[in-house]
Amino acid sequence: MGMSAGGGGGSGGRRGGRGGRRKGGAISEINVTPLVDVMLVLLIIFMVAAPMMTVGVPIDLPQTSANALNSDTQPITISVNANGQIHLQETEIQAAEVADKLQAIATTGYNERIFVRADSVAAYGVVADVMARIQAAGFKNIGLVTQQKQDN
Repeated sequence: MGMSAGGGGGSGGRRGGRGGRRKGGAISEINVTPLVDVMLVLLIIFMVAAPMMTVGVPIDLPQTSANALNSDTQPITISVNANGQIHLQETEIQAAEVADKLQAIATTGYNERIFVRADSVAAYGVVADVMARIQAAGFKNIGLVTQQKQDN
């Protein structure tokens, strides 16, 4: 028996039901265009910056005419610079630690691929010593990294 004067159904006097807006009220919609713009700019920045972040130990590799190897997984890299310093990935280590450190980080055991990068002016004895220590530790999949010759 009690009917409201504003119309039926208890809509509180609003016209148009739930979706109507009052004058001066807050708009509760999110504008995603600026978010998409910012995300695209960040994507471009990271695409440009990512190749620059993959620096390693600076080494002047010798040049050969060998072809590049296809590889599915990331190998362990041991570098010998011109001063004879040895680096495992990017951490400097002593020659006596090579075998122990390799065994600690090898994920596939003795089948792990190990790349030896040596500066073209590095002492042959240091490079040979590092390779002998790797082989004595039981690793058999050892490769030397070189650059391809540039035809002039």
